[in-house]
Amino acid sequence: DIVDRDLDSQVARTALRPIPSAAVTLRQAWTFLIFQLLLGLFVLLQFNFVTIGLGIASLALVATYPFMKRITYWPQAWLGLTFNWGALMGWTAVIGSLDWPAAILYMAGFFWTLGYDTIYAHQDKEDDALIGVKSSALALGAQTTPFVIVMYTVTLVLLGWASSMVNLSWGAGLFLFFAAVHFTWQAATLDTTDAANCSKRFKSNRDVGLLIVFALICVNL
Repeated sequence: DIVDRDLDSQVARTALRPIPSAAVTLRQAWTFLIFQLLLGLFVLLQFNFVTIGLGIASLALVATYPFMKRITYWPQAWLGLTFNWGALMGWTAVIGSLDWPAAILYMAGFFWTLGYDTIYAHQDKEDDALIGVKSSALALGAQTTPFVIVMYTVTLVLLGWASSMVNLSWGAGLFLFFAAVHFTWQAATLDTTDAANCSKRFKSNRDVGLLIVFALICVNL
């Protein structure tokens, strides 16, 4: 938000965010950020060395992500790499080393993010085009729905693959089936010309996330 404050002030949906609306000063924002970083460091240092190393490595992705929309039409891909890092850290925090199930789960999250964040980007595509911000929504245009279908399909395949590597149960399969139904609803009813429609389908991925969590919990049951 600090990096994007000037851009956010030019986009109708984001103009009322705390910094561009002046509800929070830049100094206050930096103070809060530093507090969050110190708190995060305290939490990170409670884990093993592999997890600590991964946490530090994630800072490169986190720090560069806000600038991606200025240089590529695929900032959603960078977000996917950044936002799903917890799949790797969660595994190493418990196991102590990286393994294929964690890597495949990470890839599943990457493709899922590409799908839902492209839907999200369609809310701002007119303003983005005017101010020179790039996104996958602008790159794909009318091809967004087929793209989302492919991304969600790959996500489900990878989730099933990761689960099967640690003993996929019928319960996990059932919840992944429900996730597939939800993904199908999103793609079948998506209208990229309607910002409200895109917002609803983007936010509904919280429900998909819950279904995936339940699937992962049920893997060994």
